Amino acid sequence: MGASSSIRSARIDALRGLAVFGILLINVWGFVYGYTALRYGVIEPSATSGDRLAVFFAAAFAEQKFYPIFAFLFGAGFSLQMRSLEEKSGLEDAKAIYLRRLKWLLVVGVLHGTLLWFGDILTSYALTAFWLLRHAGESWPEVRRSIRLAVIVNVAMLLLTAGIMATIANMPDYGAETAAEALLANEIYTHGGWLEVTMARIGDFGLNISGFWLFVPRIALLFLLGVAAVQLGWLTHPEQHRALWRRILLVGVFIALPLNVWWGYEALSWALEPETSSHSVHMASLVLELAGPALAAAYVAVFMLAGRRAMDAVARWLAPVGRMALTNYLGQSLVCGLLLQAYGLGLGAVLSRAELMGLSAAIMLAQVFVSRWWMSGHEQGPAEALWRRYTYRR
Repeated sequence: MGASSSIRSARIDALRGLAVFGILLINVWGFVYGYTALRYGVIEPSATSGDRLAVFFAAAFAEQKFYPIFAFLFGAGFSLQMRSLEEKSGLEDAKAIYLRRLKWLLVVGVLHGTLLWFGDILTSYALTAFWLLRHAGESWPEVRRSIRLAVIVNVAMLLLTAGIMATIANMPDYGAETAAEALLANEIYTHGGWLEVTMARIGDFGLNISGFWLFVPRIALLFLLGVAAVQLGWLTHPEQHRALWRRILLVGVFIALPLNVWWGYEALSWALEPETSSHSVHMASLVLELAGPALAAAYVAVFMLAGRRAMDAVARWLAPVGRMALTNYLGQSLVCGLLLQAYGLGLGAVLSRAELMGLSAAIMLAQVFVSRWWMSGHEQGPAEALWRRYTYRR
């Protein structure tokens, strides 16, 4: 039983490590180009093939792929932790303990969003998890009803989003205004003073949080799917559900992948010619709302279907990263801010898009080695240790 549990934990930790790195591939652009619809900025016609490929790769294979994995694993972790706490202390005490955990996460999220990274996801996770905590201890039939309700709400939100995008697509000056906003944000974050960058970050964090009501149904559904994956054994005993994971992988490869490649092409085209914003880019963006998470599910399926030897090799490098995922997530924001933005080294003003991706790869490599070194002598990462200390304080 101990060996099996260890294998399961390593697989999940490695998947969480992959998600942390995938999130960096998207977050890094915000430190240079700000919180605008043009995530990758305005690309000059003289941009190299490497720069264009960097944008296409990030849009097609990372955007809307890794936060769903992280949210899914958050829900799974919630289920596993509540199960363990309930066995030791009973359901009510378990809820009280987990509530302290969420309060700590909320405070860290707000500080992270205002001081380091406006695109903080921890705040949204904590706020949504307050709702999830009300479902602690529910049986599978009850969880299934909640999932059905969450699906209905998400369909309604998708239709609302479609209406909003249709309106935007018909605005004659939308492309030009978006390009101007992206250029201004890039100027502030890469050339502005400390106060100017800080005020821009706080403003963008406020915009990010103000859209929480649009985002929460999706996070809630992903949380619930993570809970279901634990209750039904999809995640904890993947060897017993290989047929399910194969179907998910096939859908990802043959349906979701082509749609994400389409979005990558449209995102690149839009960044090259933002003033000629077309209906196709908005349609591709809407499709991405479903195709992105579907490809993310295929990424998860690859990990669940991987053999013992392959998984051991991958987990050797990624599991330590996943075991201290919060520390690495916060560390990425600190490093990106110091390296890229004007109050630090200001490299965002001189690095090309291809070099920006290269910097992301360098940060990932450094975090692999730092995580392996740290976890060789500690049970948790520094941020995780503080989180645990607050959660179980007396």
